[in-house]
Amino acid sequence: MVLTGSEKAFAAGADIKEMASKKFADVFKNAWVANWGNIGRARKPIVAAVNGFALGGGCEMAMMCDIIYAGENAKFGQPEITIGTIPGGEAASSHGNSEGSSSSSSSSPGGGTQRLIRVVGKSRAMEMILTGDQIDAKEALSLGLVSKVYPVEETLPKAIECAEKIASFSQPAVMIAKEATNMAYETGMQQGLFYELRAFWSTFATHDQKEGMGAFAEKRKPVFKDE
Repeated sequence: MVLTGSEKAFAAGADIKEMASKKFADVFKNAWVANWGNIGRARKPIVAAVNGFALGGGCEMAMMCDIIYAGENAKFGQPEITIGTIPGGEAASSHGNSEGSSSSSSSSPGGGTQRLIRVVGKSRAMEMILTGDQIDAKEALSLGLVSKVYPVEETLPKAIECAEKIASFSQPAVMIAKEATNMAYETGMQQGLFYELRAFWSTFATHDQKEGMGAFAEKRKPVFKDE
């Protein structure tokens, strides 16, 4: 799946006017935004094609994706501190659509204080979160926040190309690989290694593992059946 916006903005961030009048008791009792994590829970890999602004909830939404391709004009940031709050619960108003998935006009999953530090390190994450400063695509690439940077007009086609390549492989294997890789964020090293080994073993129960290794031995292209 590919999640994208327009050439000017991936997602500009929250509807501040809607949020401004809310009170603590209301957001606490109703667990407001607590369920905004559907993107991160998708089992299929999601490639974000980011052009223009990805601020606040937009930056968080991008980080919920598995791979981020950025246009040369992309800007990433968590500016919540400038309006008296912190990252973690912004509704991202997308300016585009999702290729092969639901519309990206859904709410942001939040998590800016938790995800950014795991990607760019404590010092840079603290600087971005505490000052509201933005970074451009070149710096995002150097920090490991994005995988590749392309001219604006190439960002979406390249993201679709990546998604199509992933889709050509065994989908059970792809889902298992995504799940195992995500465990690195959620567990310690030893627990993660144990999970990875069990996940690796589990692929030997699939038809596609037999087909893939058999095709390699026979020097032919595998024909995966997603089973």
